Amino acid sequence: MAPVSPRQPAVPAWLSEAVLYQVYPQSFADSNGDGIGDLPGVTAHLDHLADLGVSALWLSPCFSSEFGDAGYDVADYLAIAPRYGTNADLAELVGAAAARGIRVLLDLVPGHTSHRHPWFQRAAHDPGDDRYIWSERITAPVHEWIPNQGRRGGFYRANFYPIQPALNFGYARPDPAEPWRSPVDAPGPLANRAALREIMAHWFGLGVAGFRVDMAASLVKDDPGQVETGKLWGELRAWLDREHPDKVLIAEWGDPARSVPAGLHADFFLHFNGRALRSLWDNGSGSQGSWAHGEPCYFDPDGAGSPAEFLTAWQAADAAIAGRGLVALPTANHDFSRLACGPRTGEQLACAFAFLLSWPSLPVVYYGDEIGMRYVPGLPDKEGSQFGTEARQGSRTPMQWDDTPGAGFSTAEQADFYLPLDPAPDRPSVAAQRADPASTLNQVRRLIRLRRETPELGTGGTVTVLADGYPLAYLRGTTHLVVVNPRREPAELALPQLTAAALPLLVQGVRTTPGAVRADGFGYGIFRL
Repeated sequence: MAPVSPRQPAVPAWLSEAVLYQVYPQSFADSNGDGIGDLPGVTAHLDHLADLGVSALWLSPCFSSEFGDAGYDVADYLAIAPRYGTNADLAELVGAAAARGIRVLLDLVPGHTSHRHPWFQRAAHDPGDDRYIWSERITAPVHEWIPNQGRRGGFYRANFYPIQPALNFGYARPDPAEPWRSPVDAPGPLANRAALREIMAHWFGLGVAGFRVDMAASLVKDDPGQVETGKLWGELRAWLDREHPDKVLIAEWGDPARSVPAGLHADFFLHFNGRALRSLWDNGSGSQGSWAHGEPCYFDPDGAGSPAEFLTAWQAADAAIAGRGLVALPTANHDFSRLACGPRTGEQLACAFAFLLSWPSLPVVYYGDEIGMRYVPGLPDKEGSQFGTEARQGSRTPMQWDDTPGAGFSTAEQADFYLPLDPAPDRPSVAAQRADPASTLNQVRRLIRLRRETPELGTGGTVTVLADGYPLAYLRGTTHLVVVNPRREPAELALPQLTAAALPLLVQGVRTTPGAVRADGFGYGIFRL
């Protein structure tokens, strides 16, 4: 286990109560007609987020970049990429969001920069600069070492693509065969730690509420158990608690039992680390990588899955966290297939949202999932989206605002759109679903409102699983019962807790009698006992 950050306080109350919404900025809304979404476009659609009920939005990387990896190759951490606008546009977005009760988080990429970042341009020519990881020869793994084109010569270590040189946060262990390994307290690693504080403080000064931290587990190399990486985040958490106590860090680590005790405020269950998330949503279609396990997921119409793996992982994480932070549970993200993918169609999504918004995790809604936007297969690579077998572009298509030919995303010609729209003639849109009381959008709105108005359904209440098959039934606290049936066939369950006094709060296709419940296919129900 990573070390526990000493005297770590609870997370800010706003995060405990949050519903987080991920915006992929290049695909959300285009304000200037160039076919690429931008920050003024996000600002123009804040009323949609406020109406939905979300209280925080996370912007995928929007810093200056050459976009070889969709912005995860940062060339300047202190400047907004011109295609998205300016720093002033971000400040305007933050202010307009705050007026609607919405906080804004940015995406911090701490582990590497672009090869065009000034730090790397200097280091490529200066043998005395150890802000990056350098070797005079190629070592294992060979594919991570890239020939340097600068006067320094040698090779630099890259994290993913060759254009992403790894920042040097040191190695946890020395190796006589690799004398170039820096300890974690060498000048370069210490300079990089200081830079992280400077970058965060800069954006905090513009009103940003925190960061989602890309690949937070990967900073210190050869770090068994991420012990030294955990210490690094513990130090940063102590600085935050001292200087910026209302700000937060949400890790892309994928192991909340390790990351939250180390000091991160929250961490995601992720598709590439363990099977907790995949056992819920991954139906074997859409983007599939080496992590795919090929087994049925629980939210699938055939009813062949089980929530057991998720529940086991949840219980372990919850026990390790011990109230110090949160587990973030996303509907999808820019690297993982949308909820509406393969055999999972729009009619099945409200049941998934009923689970997401009544479980004691931090719910994260990926843009467009609230209307059932589909994963679109067969799209071309765009800015590194095709990562081996992972066709991530299918989850990154333009937001569908209305039923016009351009879906309200942009006034540009569709050939100039960042990615093609979903070509289906029945593609969902915000405008159409807003007018339909039974739509996925309006059901999600009602579920978010119920969560906000019912503390027992939030992160602070207890959860007791009563049945872990079809349907899944659980108590929140002692007063609220949740039943979800994500398969096509109806399901019945004996529940002694049910009496004639059970009050339905939000129900679709679930009926109760004293001592029993019957759930239609894709039905859900939330009751006060």
